[in-house]
Amino acid sequence: MDGSVIPQHQPGAKLDQAKALAGVLLDFGLALDAVSQVGTFGAQKYTRGGWQSVPNGEQRYEDALMRHLLKIRTEEMDPETGMPHLWAVAWNALAVIELQCRRDQSAERAVVEDFTDAQ
Repeated sequence: MDGSVIPQHQPGAKLDQAKALAGVLLDFGLALDAVSQVGTFGAQKYTRGGWQSVPNGEQRYEDALMRHLLKIRTEEMDPETGMPHLWAVAWNALAVIELQCRRDQSAERAVVEDFTDAQ
């Protein structure tokens, strides 16, 4: 951001000052590649995107995250995947965050729909 603020209705205006800088994720290219390898293993073992439909997903991925976190103390690599447990911790954390965000968005939509229906 260059610090200049162009009024909303002027050419060149872009109202993105309060938005997240999503490009900062590119600073973690190696880490994101590592996490994508865990996701690829899961997609090949099960189905791509199937994790999104796991019953009680938030709790189960929190449990998986903790199992991998506890294993880090005694072994660096997951014997099943051949990848570091820390990579699985990160993947499971992202899965939990994604499921929580989706749940929260669904709840927000339901409130708006209830309000709209009441009008």
